[in-house]
Amino acid sequence: MNKKLLTIAAAAMAAATLMTGCGSQGGQSGSNDNKTLIVGMEPTFPPFEFTEDDKYVGFDIDFAQAVCDKMGVKMEVKSLGFDALIPALRSGQIDMIASGMDATPERSQQVAFTTPYFHDGYCVVVRKDNDTIHGFADLKGRVAGSQVGTQGVDLATEAGATVKQYDANSQGWMELNSGTCDAVVINTSVALYYLHQGGDKDLKIAGDSKLAEDGIALALSKDKPETVEKVNKAIADLKADGTYANLYKKWFGVDPKE
Repeated sequence: MNKKLLTIAAAAMAAATLMTGCGSQGGQSGSNDNKTLIVGMEPTFPPFEFTEDDKYVGFDIDFAQAVCDKMGVKMEVKSLGFDALIPALRSGQIDMIASGMDATPERSQQVAFTTPYFHDGYCVVVRKDNDTIHGFADLKGRVAGSQVGTQGVDLATEAGATVKQYDANSQGWMELNSGTCDAVVINTSVALYYLHQGGDKDLKIAGDSKLAEDGIALALSKDKPETVEKVNKAIADLKADGTYANLYKKWFGVDPKE
């Protein structure tokens, strides 16, 4: 792992370590001020959300801020573990989730999803010297790492792998490089970003990606349909005025596919 990526991974792990403390800021309930929207996210998921120079940055950060600007409300970010986001939303600790979350039917039973704003897939990443894993079909009997609470865990399990779950994606890259797991199953966009940042020196994508059945969407409480409607209106406006396309190109280097 090169020095730049080691620094990124270390910073991400530090952010994960501080999640409990960060998550406690703002009290135990969501915003009572209708001019503030508390947005929950797990900030170790570049390029969607991560920390840089002690600041939260990424596509989801910019997108959620643009949504709040359209709605005329202030955004407050609350850092939580990915598997803690839906419970926090349901208990009122946060008002919205913006964390690269797939809008699956199972999650839709617990939260209200907006119009999808991104479509992704999942891929298998291995070390460059690995010549035995060529995709999902070769994960049977292997140790595969994936972030807890994500579809990557389900896909790795379905493929017959022994799944090693972790809180932050940065841990997966570190374990893959150190040889404590054989592969990592992760969002294709996140893998491509990491490899583009220099990770391709030691790692590679094995085989074809699997397109996610469900799009990535923002999540809100089922008890606040009026807020869901306002957020959907903001998303539509951002796509219509070109803001969404500009943010997409800023973080992914290409024009949006949708």
